[in-house]
Formats: sequence, structure tokens, C-alpha cells
Amino acid sequence: MSDLNHSLYQDFPQYADRIRQLKQEDATFARLASEYHKLDHSVRGLEMRNVPTTDENYEQMKLRRVQLKDQILRLLQ
Repeated sequence: MSDLNHSLYQDFPQYADRIRQLKQEDATFARLASEYHKLDHSVRGLEMRNVPTTDENYEQMKLRRVQLKDQILRLLQ
């Protein structure tokens, strides 16, 4: 189980100002950030309930979260 917060501000503190700016000015970034936030909240909720790692839906959610984070990081850079 992982209780780590994977918020964008937590994971990319060096981009905090850029994240705020892009959320306001870039609709694509805002959509990705929103999807990431909702998905991260869901994954962390499942982790807190000790969901087995063999659950395919859970694994797909975690994979999508990583994919979103990669897309977001590319936009931040």
C-alpha cells in the first residue's frame, strides 16, 4: 500500500507556478491536469483500502496515471 500523495504540485514542485499558469491558459493542460487529479484521487482511495495489485482495473488506472503524468511533464518542460 502506498499513501504517497501524487499531486502535480507534490511531484513537480519546481513547476508550481507553471502548473498554475497552464491550468488557466491552456485548455489541453487543464483537461489533462483535471483527469490526472481525479484519477490520482481514485487510485489513492483504492490503495487506502488495500486493493489487491492483481485487480486489472486498478492496474489500468495506475498505468493511465503514469501516462498522464508523462504528458503533463512534457507540457511543463
